[in-house]
Amino acid sequence: MALRNIRVLGDDILRKKSKPIEKIDNRVLTLLEDMAETVHNHENGAAIAAPQIGVLRRAVVIAMGEETIYLVNPEIIETEGSQEVIEGCLSIPGKWGKLIRPAKVKVKALNEKGEEFIITGEDDLAKCLCHEIDHLDGILFIDKVTEFIQE
Repeated sequence: MALRNIRVLGDDILRKKSKPIEKIDNRVLTLLEDMAETVHNHENGAAIAAPQIGVLRRAVVIAMGEETIYLVNPEIIETEGSQEVIEGCLSIPGKWGKLIRPAKVKVKALNEKGEEFIITGEDDLAKCLCHEIDHLDGILFIDKVTEFIQE
């Protein structure tokens, strides 16, 4: 495992669409492990998407709470309700904003073993899933902010 550098606003890679992962091999497993180590080593890190470390592949690692969740080729398949949230981003240090996200989402993905699963996220997990999947499409939270705030 290795700590990777976080790409920040202004880096073109953050605005590009990521490509699907065709096969989960050692290279992808190393990517996921590196993403996990990187997010665990950032104080405000709850999750990270591959483009944030310069890799245009559809991979997300969520590190909220005790469990680390690996999502390969995640896709939102269902949303429900809405919530006003406050978000920040490792790639946009020092900026925080209010925006509207679904209150509940269902996401289909592959885990690190290549097994398909569905994860249902509510509240903060829903926000996190949406935020990271947006990264895979070159969308940043600042694109959806209704009001910037000071934290």
